[in-house]
Amino acid sequence: MLKQGDTVVCGLSGGADSVALLLVLDELKEKLGIRLEALHVNHCIRGEESDRDERFCSELCSRLGITFHSEKCDVTGTAREIGRSTEETARMLRYDIFSAYSKGKKLATAHNANDNLETALLNLARGSGLKGIAGIPCIRGNIIRPILTVTRDEIVSFLKDRGQSHVTDSTNLSDDYTRNRIRHHIIPLMQEINGSVIETSVNTLSALREENSLIESLTDEACSKCRSGSSFTGLTEYPPVIRKRCIARLLSENNIPYSFKRLEEADELLLRNGKLNVSDDLFLIAENGKIRLSSIKSQEEISYYGSLEMGVKKLYDGCSVYCERVECDNLKKIEAVHKNSTFYIMDYDKIRGKLIVRTRIYGDKIKLKGRNFTSSVKKLINEKIPSEKRNGLLFLEDEEGTVLAEEIGIADRTAPDENTSAFLVISFIRS
Repeated sequence: MLKQGDTVVCGLSGGADSVALLLVLDELKEKLGIRLEALHVNHCIRGEESDRDERFCSELCSRLGITFHSEKCDVTGTAREIGRSTEETARMLRYDIFSAYSKGKKLATAHNANDNLETALLNLARGSGLKGIAGIPCIRGNIIRPILTVTRDEIVSFLKDRGQSHVTDSTNLSDDYTRNRIRHHIIPLMQEINGSVIETSVNTLSALREENSLIESLTDEACSKCRSGSSFTGLTEYPPVIRKRCIARLLSENNIPYSFKRLEEADELLLRNGKLNVSDDLFLIAENGKIRLSSIKSQEEISYYGSLEMGVKKLYDGCSVYCERVECDNLKKIEAVHKNSTFYIMDYDKIRGKLIVRTRIYGDKIKLKGRNFTSSVKKLINEKIPSEKRNGLLFLEDEEGTVLAEEIGIADRTAPDENTSAFLVISFIRS
C-alpha cells in the first residue's frame, strides 16, 4: 500500500473509524517514511452537527500537527438536481473532492471489516457477480484501505485505550439508508447464527478477492491477446467467465450499464452470431467468433416486391437486377463468361411459373443446393451475413417457394445438372 516518500491524504470524517486510521498513520509515519495530511468533506446535510464534525477534525489535526484540509458541498441540492439519492450523491461528491486533493498522493479511507461485509451483502441483495460479492478492494488506483480487516469493535477498543474521543453522525442511527438497515438488522441476525461473523467474513471475503484477482488476471491476458479497439477476436477459446468479463470491460469503458442477464445475452451472441442493442444506436455485433461494439444508425427498412424481367431492372435506389436466359450445353462455359461478377445460375426449365424478385418476408425457408434439409432463411442470414449488409437483401421465388437467396445460394430443386440446356443467369448490381 505504501512506500517511503509517499504523501498520504487521510479521509477524516471525525467518526471512530477515520479517527483511528489517522492515529495509526500518525504513529507509524516515521517508521514508514511517509508524510501525512487529512481531508474532511462537510456534506452540509445535518446543519450545525455537520459544522461540529468539521471543527472537531480541525482541532484534532491541529493538536497532532497534521496538515488539515476541508471542503463543503451541497449534497441535498445536487441530489435534487441530478435525480439521485442523498446517499449516492454524497459518495459521488466526496470522492470527487478526494480525487482532487490526492493527485500524485495516496488516499487512505477508513473502511473496516464491518463496512466490507455490509458492502458484500448490499451487492448480493442488488444482484452482483463475484467482483461485487468480494466486497471492497484493499487497493484501487491510489486509494488504500489500511484497516479493511479490522472490526469496528477493535477500532472502538483502540480509541478507548488511547483516550481518544470521536463524533457520531446522527444519520448513522437512522434506518433511512439501505446500508444502515443492513448494519442494524441483517448483521445482528447473522451474529445470532455466528457470533464471530464479522471476523470470519474477513477470511471469506479475502479468499473471494483472491479468486476474483485471478479471474481479472486471466481477463487481462485474454484482452491483450484478443482485443483490438472495440472488438475481440478469439474469445471463444476462453471459458464463459473470461468472455463475459472481457465484454463487461468493453461496455464499462463506453459507460454502458450491464446486468448479469445482459452479459449472458452477449456471450450467447458471441457463440451464435447476430447483434444486440446495448445503448441507443450502439450494438454488440458477433460474426464468426468475432464480437465488436459498433454504432448502427437506424435506417428505413428496404422493401421490394415485383416480377422478374429479362435484362436489367432497377429495383430501388442503388440496386438493380440483371437476368438472362442462356441456351448452352455446358455449365462451365457460362461460369467462364461471368467469372468476373457475382452471379447465380439456375436451370430455367425447373422453375415453376412466374418468378418474383423481393426482399425477405417472415418465415422464408430454402432447401439449398446440395443439402437434404430445409433451412430457415433468418438463421442462414444470422450465420453468414454481417448485420450491416442485411437490409435490402433480395430473393427470388416461383410458384413453389424460394429459389434464390442473395449472398446465400440457390434452391436444390432449381440447380443445374448434366441434363440442363437452358440456364437462367441472375446478378444483383449494387452501387
